[in-house]
Amino acid sequence: MTFDRSAGLAETARALADGEVSSRTLVEQALARIEATQPTLNAFRLVRAEAALAEADAADRELASGARRPLLGVPVAVKDDMDVAGEPTAFGCPGEYPPVAEDGEAVRRLRAAGAVIVGKTNTCELGQWPFTEGPAFGATRNPWHQGHTPGGSSGGSAAAVAAGLVPAALGSDGAGSVRIPAGWTNLVGIKPQRGRISTWPRGESFQGITVNGTLARTVADAALLLDAASGNHARDPHRPPAVDASAAVGREPGRLRIALSLKPPFTAVPARLQPQVRAKVVELAEKLAALGHHVEEADPPYGQIGLTFVPRATAGIAEWVADAPFPALLDRRTHGAARLGKLLGGPPLRAARRAEAVLHRRIGRFFESYDVMLAPTTAAPPPPIGAMLGLGGFATDRAMIAACPYAWPWNVLGWPGVNVPAGFVDGGLPVGAQLLGPAGSEPLLVSLAAQVEAELCWYEAWPPHGVPAVHERLREG
Repeated sequence: MTFDRSAGLAETARALADGEVSSRTLVEQALARIEATQPTLNAFRLVRAEAALAEADAADRELASGARRPLLGVPVAVKDDMDVAGEPTAFGCPGEYPPVAEDGEAVRRLRAAGAVIVGKTNTCELGQWPFTEGPAFGATRNPWHQGHTPGGSSGGSAAAVAAGLVPAALGSDGAGSVRIPAGWTNLVGIKPQRGRISTWPRGESFQGITVNGTLARTVADAALLLDAASGNHARDPHRPPAVDASAAVGREPGRLRIALSLKPPFTAVPARLQPQVRAKVVELAEKLAALGHHVEEADPPYGQIGLTFVPRATAGIAEWVADAPFPALLDRRTHGAARLGKLLGGPPLRAARRAEAVLHRRIGRFFESYDVMLAPTTAAPPPPIGAMLGLGGFATDRAMIAACPYAWPWNVLGWPGVNVPAGFVDGGLPVGAQLLGPAGSEPLLVSLAAQVEAELCWYEAWPPHGVPAVHERLREG
């Protein structure tokens, strides 16, 4: 039986368990695809070719012995802010970083599920921006249009999955950094509840606003990776009750009350939803209504939520900069954010942390009237490569807020959100929409996303620089 090389995570795991393909074959193919696209897409900061092949051989021996684990032998990738034993964790920064001694908890759990980690994907410097470019590695490009960014900061993971280099990947989301690149590359991106996937060895990443999440072409694959990576280190401060995301994929969500929220939360600089993106989100809302859900326009009472985000984000940057082995090489904007983080790291940070409970109560009341909120993931399609790279700090912030004003409030709240593809604009650029819920609502969001996916089948579309084109080039080469 011929195995489809463009199969997703769940199908790949099943084929391995059924003996239709070997892990070594899959890993060799993944490595060949990465090598073929690295000069153009540039999705990976580091490729673990020798180590991954050795791990694939070990997985094949385990499979042959009859052992079964959820992802045994499946090649996946992780973002380069996650520790992989024996490899550096540069987090988008320039300089030669030393190898770390131990896996981070999320990576440890992926390995426990049997996954083979083929490499670490590119991210912008300390994950600050919605683009994946920098002097440390160049520019990561969007498989749908190489002149545009795949987004950030998990842009390398998004590019790798969208192009079919790996069936799924981990990213991290501190202000939309999983959902934004998922939206801009036609992927499903799950930002889970804070603590669902451990960020250890940092118990709280960026003062709790950053969580690890999953990117995949289908809801089922994103949920499977979420389940495999979920769980806590013994010293994690956030330990939410366990959920079974995969079980929710095949479960009908029931008739839901859905709030369509098109108004950006308050920001210090203007943000406007571009008409072509608005039209796609409204189309998705109409599809949800046609599926039997009650959909109406309503905006949550965000208030001045932005005042609680800035101290936490900038204090988190200051913490990472303090640990950087080559601070002189960091971007001037990084140093500016770190200086602000030090200024805000006392009483303003403590006030921002205290305000979270107030926000939970106020916005939680919104979810007494609605089950799920639908909002744009971004206000604009993916910008061209280089559009934000050379800007100063304030100009970068303005451009970032103009393009991406919708995702970050859920990082302050620590609640789950799922990006679903919403279609294409401007001649083929993907955009997305967010399904957002209160604490612990991943199963409901996953169930609703799977229902929409069954109607729209977004996974059937491949980008011009995806797996079919890559395999053609490999045959020619």
